[in-house]
Amino acid sequence: MNLPKKLAETAAIHQEKPAYLFMDKETSYAELNASVSMFASSLEKMGVQKGDHIALIVGNTPHYVIGLYGALRLGATVIPVNPIYTPDEMGYILNNGDVKLVITLDKLLPLFEKMEKALPKVETIVYCETGETVNEDAYPQIKTKMKPFTKCLGMGDPRYQGPELNEEDVAMILYTSGTTGKPKGAMLTHRNIYANASDVAQYLKYDKSDKVIAALPMFHVFCLTVALNGPLISGATVVIVPKFSPAEIFRLVETYKVTVFSGVPTMYNFLLQYENGKPEAFESLRVCISGGASMPVALLKGFEQKFNVMVSEGYGLSEASPVTAFNPLDRPRKPGSIGTDVMGIKNKVVNELGDEVAPGEVGELVVQGPNVMKGYYKMPEETEHTIREGWLYTGDLAKMDEEGYFYIVDRKKDLILVGGYNVYPREVEEVLYDHKDVIECAVFGVPDPERGEAVRAFVVSKNPELKEEDLQIFLGEHLAKYKLPSSIEFLEELPKNTTGKILRRALKQKVLQES
Repeated sequence: MNLPKKLAETAAIHQEKPAYLFMDKETSYAELNASVSMFASSLEKMGVQKGDHIALIVGNTPHYVIGLYGALRLGATVIPVNPIYTPDEMGYILNNGDVKLVITLDKLLPLFEKMEKALPKVETIVYCETGETVNEDAYPQIKTKMKPFTKCLGMGDPRYQGPELNEEDVAMILYTSGTTGKPKGAMLTHRNIYANASDVAQYLKYDKSDKVIAALPMFHVFCLTVALNGPLISGATVVIVPKFSPAEIFRLVETYKVTVFSGVPTMYNFLLQYENGKPEAFESLRVCISGGASMPVALLKGFEQKFNVMVSEGYGLSEASPVTAFNPLDRPRKPGSIGTDVMGIKNKVVNELGDEVAPGEVGELVVQGPNVMKGYYKMPEETEHTIREGWLYTGDLAKMDEEGYFYIVDRKKDLILVGGYNVYPREVEEVLYDHKDVIECAVFGVPDPERGEAVRAFVVSKNPELKEEDLQIFLGEHLAKYKLPSSIEFLEELPKNTTGKILRRALKQKVLQES
């Protein structure tokens, strides 16, 4: 089974049922499936063949859904790209990924006009009309490559079924954010992405009665699996949110009786802090899902108490399509834990030799299952280092308790060594979040001539009167002395990526540049 085939089957059963809701307008499964076939057929007419690489540089819109499933139905390999990337970031992915056709927003056409010579492999640019009519004459360098999305859709065949797809064919290449060096392209097969969407859908008990918010960026694998593919293969309705805002989330959930919300911890923080957020607006929610970063326990408990809805924290990474663990819905949930194995997937914690450690001991989290990537695109050495004897090495430090619940301690690369002692940034952050005046925080290590490394902290506070000494005293009551920050700096906001994940490394680079 694969995603486009499953969509066709679902559309045959639930023809008139809404597949998605966008800007308060519903689109049925029959309409979506026809559009997907038409777009796939159109791509073929434009010279795209099975196995060719297509970049999808679009935000949360129907263009994304139709473009994704249309390319997959044709058998092309899809490379989702963040629309706000710089020309250098975007150019690297398009060239490294051997992209033949780009689906992008009309507002990004000026960027492609400037980049034309830097993208020799791109033959066609399909632009999605989001505003006024595009004057193609304004783009002489790329005019012959440009084709409007609606025109492409109109020239397609709604009966088109596409070629036979092999489950081991590469369906997507997801470029990791690249904490060090250039981003790496994780190759996910049709089997990888379908298996994970199916396992997640079963684990979260998705069915046709569900309405699932897609507020996370669709180009991010968390949203792709949990809020788009999982719901669509289950006959649920996806509520597409172009841009996250607390006011809009409250409106949509209350108006359309949404049943599932998924987000990163920062989103939950915004919803909890939103002054006009009434608990009764979230009465229809049966579960909330958190991932992308570790959720502070204080935030989790505060959100659940205010809105009376359970937050199930999970874990995933691009290389695993992405989900490997979730807190179960039918058994006790443990705050601070990423939960237990998702069905069909095995997690374990190992030492430096690859041997499994005892419960309670910290080691590296490794993963095995049908969701694990084929490898990194054009990077065999990186693939060998990351996938060993069938296990994906995540780079995350974790521990498992006696009942099989896993806890992320921190990123292996983020571990701070203070005078030979291990300090995990998340442990310090958890204590900071327990302070009533702290909204957000980030902790990391910086070089220190005496102790090797020192702990630094940045905090966003709701109380302008809060001082560093107050927080140091508070931390000193809960942490050993070597874990205390050498300094705490207050900011109005912390840097985040497009999914809302706090960027420790951006703050660390800032500190290192200033020192």
